[in-house]
Amino acid sequence: MSRRLATSLSGLALAAALALPSTAGADECPAPGQWLAGDGSPVAADRLLRAMADREVLLLGERHDRADHHRWQLHTLAGLHALRPELVIGLEMLPREAQPALDAWVAGELSEAEFLAASDWYAHWRLDPDLYLPILHFARLHGVPLKALNVTAELRRRLASEGWEGWEAVPTTEHYGITPPATPAPAYRETLAESFAEHDLEPAAIDRFVAAQLVWDRAMASALAEAAGEEALVVGLMGWRHLAHGQGVPHQLADLGIEDQRALMPRPATEACTPPAAGLADGFFVIDETADTGAPAAPRLGVLIGPGEDGVTIESVETGSVAEAAGLREGDLLLSAAGRPLASPGELSALIHDLLPGTLLPLEVRRDDATRELLARFPPSR
Repeated sequence: MSRRLATSLSGLALAAALALPSTAGADECPAPGQWLAGDGSPVAADRLLRAMADREVLLLGERHDRADHHRWQLHTLAGLHALRPELVIGLEMLPREAQPALDAWVAGELSEAEFLAASDWYAHWRLDPDLYLPILHFARLHGVPLKALNVTAELRRRLASEGWEGWEAVPTTEHYGITPPATPAPAYRETLAESFAEHDLEPAAIDRFVAAQLVWDRAMASALAEAAGEEALVVGLMGWRHLAHGQGVPHQLADLGIEDQRALMPRPATEACTPPAAGLADGFFVIDETADTGAPAAPRLGVLIGPGEDGVTIESVETGSVAEAAGLREGDLLLSAAGRPLASPGELSALIHDLLPGTLLPLEVRRDDATRELLARFPPSR
């Protein structure tokens, strides 16, 4: 397929061009490992990947804590690289400040531990790096550039709080060429607001959240647009909500002049019998998630806690728990978690309740009049 023909195809035309003739019964569902077009019809892997490799920007959605989603991303990247070796991989996980560490990693100048320290991984992205290291090693093995797409959480919060009128107060070195985001579709704002309605946030808090999300989307779109060009296929890895229905990052990319873009995401086999929502994505890969069909269990640190002076007291530690593996002991005083000072047991419980599986939680602990740093590793869902 020529670049000109591929670029001219709409999403529906692309689905029709790639769809396989139907040979299975109408009551049969797509099996795990099957690619689907945007309308849910089966697609041959080689035809879909060839079409996607001819794009300017391709977005691969994920649920951050799912190891199988990252395995799918890795296999897709390998297929795309075979067809178009000029590849750039963009990462939601790290802010622009981590770019020197990514460059040094690809160049083979850092060990895993040195890279995690140089990129300040645990401060920026608390999920277990083991979920992402196979992709990072793939990039290093093939010399594929890695690009940090994000900005720091502090800058997102600042822009969300102060608005873009405060942009001039941000140091020029932190601008990174980011411009104010395009106005989102009403449906996107409604989706964002609904996702936080259960938390009983005040309207002003919801507005700040939506503003922060738009900053996030615009920052990633700006970095992807900066890397885009005729020679390289730019593939962005990010949470699926950032790309669903052509909103979020795709909307911001279009505003930046990047129209030749597509978005793919995994689709659970349990949902593959039902056509996806119109416009959800341009293609899907069917994944067997039967091992994780129920709601994930709430994260558990495995401690009995009580109030303490300047922190939270550990009254007991459960055998075999995350806390025991992290090195917590009875009598420890937890001073902070993820950099947040702890004033009550309820604050710690609320923080842990909101964690995703696979999170790495830094803890500051006082023991025997000495302060130390521990790391609680919550297991990822599989």
